[in-house]
Amino acid sequence: MAMSDPLFTLGELEAAAQLVHRAVPPTPQYAWPLLAKRTGCEVWVKHENHTPTCAFKVRGGIVYMDNLSRSPTKVTGVISATRGNHGQSIAFSASRAGIPATIYVPCGNSTDQNAAMRAFGAAVVEFGRDFDEALAECHRVAHEQGLHFIPPFNRDQVKGVATYALELFRAIADLDTVYVPIGMGSGICGLITTRDLLGLKTEIVAVVARQAPAMALSFAAGEPVPTNSAQTFADGVATRDPCQEAVAIIKRGAARVLQLSEDDIAEAVRSYFQNTHNVAEGAGAAPLAGLMQERARMAGKRVAVILSGGNIDASVYLRILAGETPKVG
Repeated sequence: MAMSDPLFTLGELEAAAQLVHRAVPPTPQYAWPLLAKRTGCEVWVKHENHTPTCAFKVRGGIVYMDNLSRSPTKVTGVISATRGNHGQSIAFSASRAGIPATIYVPCGNSTDQNAAMRAFGAAVVEFGRDFDEALAECHRVAHEQGLHFIPPFNRDQVKGVATYALELFRAIADLDTVYVPIGMGSGICGLITTRDLLGLKTEIVAVVARQAPAMALSFAAGEPVPTNSAQTFADGVATRDPCQEAVAIIKRGAARVLQLSEDDIAEAVRSYFQNTHNVAEGAGAAPLAGLMQERARMAGKRVAVILSGGNIDASVYLRILAGETPKVG
């Protein structure tokens, strides 16, 4: 597929993969037979739940912090905002680079995610009703204290997380379609860019929660469309203020964006456990939910789904396994 102004070259991506693999081995991609029976197609799961932070984001943090640590400007500390996986990535990577990290999260954020970020050495501060309020305060504190702010979407992080796409596409030939969740966009933008750099025709289908539709609305409009709320238990896709650069890449490179109900996502979480005994967070299970929505369309095809992470609080997970759908807000 034609591509204009790629975020990075194939050589840069391969160098990033070498860097990432010093800390994070390539994750597996498995074709689970029970999932094939459930979906009616050959379905490969890219297991980004098998990283040291249990999510794909760690790859981006490694590349970003490596670049930052080689900067001529001395960095006394980094600061960022998150719902969890991005924060774990920064905490993990900053600790390896010997740089103090402060992570802002919204009040009531996942206790398991907060504990994991602290365990990696970060200071975790709860502020605001949602991610966007935490992000605004994070910006203010960064300016006030002279800390290096790490945005949720940037070129180095996209290049880092794109290494999972390079692994997947080189491991499994002739994929018809890949389903991927959208949060702030680093994962799907890395997937699109890698697909294009390799000259593949694989269709990329994005998934979001119906109760957090900002990225779907933005895709339809061709420009960022913020929303007032993002009330989904799949916190990895709880975006309400899309990034313009990400929207442009997704608009150009994705086939479509599917909106999923909370029930659909919860059923996919249960399916992962029943069919593979893997723990999937809401956003991680959403691509499988998207494939199930398009089961008839994908019949007999070779498909991949990105299990982007497995960071879900035990209390929420137990309710889902018991047949419930978590309610937010």
